[in-house]
Amino acid sequence: MLLATLIGVAAASSLGMWQLDRAAQKRALQQALDERSTLPPLRADELARTEEAARQQHYRAVHLQGRWLPRHTVFLDNRQMEGRPGFFVVTPLVPEGTSQAVIVQRGWVPRDLADRTRLPSIVTPSGDVAVDGRIAPPPARLYEFAPAASGVIRQNIDLAGYAAEIGMPLAPLSVMQAGSSGDDGLSRHWPLPAVDIHKHYGYAFQWFAMSALMAGLYVWFRLVRPRLRRAA
Repeated sequence: MLLATLIGVAAASSLGMWQLDRAAQKRALQQALDERSTLPPLRADELARTEEAARQQHYRAVHLQGRWLPRHTVFLDNRQMEGRPGFFVVTPLVPEGTSQAVIVQRGWVPRDLADRTRLPSIVTPSGDVAVDGRIAPPPARLYEFAPAASGVIRQNIDLAGYAAEIGMPLAPLSVMQAGSSGDDGLSRHWPLPAVDIHKHYGYAFQWFAMSALMAGLYVWFRLVRPRLRRAA
């Protein structure tokens, strides 16, 4: 019984410490995000070319000038904004003076509930454009029941495969376009990155409480209660 109690207390305490460590990591991430939000916008020639460098730029402001590649626009299915189902509209942008394109998450549009294959009309300006936004990881991958699609409507984007489609290299990141809905009809109420520090503190408290409970039950039933019986 003592061995089982010690193992349980050690395991629960270790999980509590792990949750505190996760909270510390996310607290550092939140601090980094806050610091990056105050930095000046990145230019096209400052964009990362490796995944490691891209992680250091996530959520920084960015200002790009270039031209869209509208024929490579992709509608990512099963994406929600403010609780509504629809598409994320993704179009590659070729910034001026660079040899790599950048995928831009331009915004969200609702899906036609009567015909899910019917695509909304998206206005994509021709010529040189200016795009403001923030650096983000590539669009989050959702589970796919079927093999990866390559049409206009698809579930996910694979950067390597998409780069082959458009015929030029892609930056290992994406840009979430900022600004209110304009003539393009896209919504851009992007959620802030969820850090959830307090969630880990709550889990840590539960594990430490379980550890204390196991220790307390052992002391009560194996030490205190037998003595009280003998004294009676």
